[in-house]
Amino acid sequence: MTIKEMDNFVVSARKYRPTTFASVVGQEHITRTLKNAIQTGQLPQAFLFCGSRGVGKTTCARILAKTINCEHRTPEGEACNECESCRSFNEGASMNIFELDAASNNGVDNIRELTQQVYIPPQTGRYKVYIIDEVHMLSAGAFNAFLKTLEEPPAYAKFILATTEKNKVIPTILSRCQVFDFKRIEVPDIVRHLEYVAGREGVAFEPEALELIATKAEGGMRDALSTFDQLVNFTQGNLTYQGCLENLNVLDADYYFRLVDLLRAGNVGGALLLYQDVLTRGFGGQSFLTGLCEHLRNLMVSLDPQTLSLVEGGERLRQRYGDQARQCGLPLLLGYLTLASDYEYRFREANNKRLFVEVCLMRLASGSGGQ
Repeated sequence: MTIKEMDNFVVSARKYRPTTFASVVGQEHITRTLKNAIQTGQLPQAFLFCGSRGVGKTTCARILAKTINCEHRTPEGEACNECESCRSFNEGASMNIFELDAASNNGVDNIRELTQQVYIPPQTGRYKVYIIDEVHMLSAGAFNAFLKTLEEPPAYAKFILATTEKNKVIPTILSRCQVFDFKRIEVPDIVRHLEYVAGREGVAFEPEALELIATKAEGGMRDALSTFDQLVNFTQGNLTYQGCLENLNVLDADYYFRLVDLLRAGNVGGALLLYQDVLTRGFGGQSFLTGLCEHLRNLMVSLDPQTLSLVEGGERLRQRYGDQARQCGLPLLLGYLTLASDYEYRFREANNKRLFVEVCLMRLASGSGGQ
């Protein structure tokens, strides 16, 4: 890559950031409600967007701010991207939309400066929109300074507050906002978006590789796209499952599928050798036991087709869980999970941690954790 190409490179999380409600991934319940509110003209004075990182809170806030000021919205309730308001927003030059990061601007003076601006009417456009990210980081004094403005703002002022920790937002702020809870984005939705990005970028991929990235992201699209960029560089644009495993240094689910097969067969030696391989790869006993408990939990919920959807992963992985779960049966899995959970809980107290895990595996393979 040349210096010019490096200067022009834009990370995927920014390059493919949604710009319309329709392009937001995995938050249909939020986007539908916002579009309905815009179309009916029933917009609250203040919104509170809550949810874990990377699920679309700030993105939806920007889309909402842009759309309510659009002069010629589409019949579907989207911004037209052609009017003066939309163009200025897209160019980052809108005079009606203000963003404040409360993580670094959390004092009383920061909020007072913002509230003073609120009472200056917009020169163009219909609304002045204030987006305050990580609002839970505001100091107690800043919260109190903000209350009066939030309770009785001018009709042209709209506030969109975003937070990853709703429990830290004081009740008097919560009561003045319409609250929107963003959910973690499901693995299939993330995979579909990664497939789209890979297609646009000309990146070859194995479906299992994208499923691994999506699972590791734990519901956050931004994390998934950041990992995607990292792995594209590592694999030189050819995302293979094995290459992603090596770079991310995660314990492959295959380890646990093999382990459960060894335990069912009573193969103590095989189980110990597999654990040795895990240690050689640099993983500790705590993460190994945690992964084992998660695997056994996935097997438990896979016994019933109605709860199979609780397993995070693609269709192929869920099918594999279902097959192994049926081979084990409920009594065996319940015994395994009870014993493994006990050992995971007591792991920190163990003096010889390697021996502690090995005893757990011996007991599981000998049937002590089974029927």
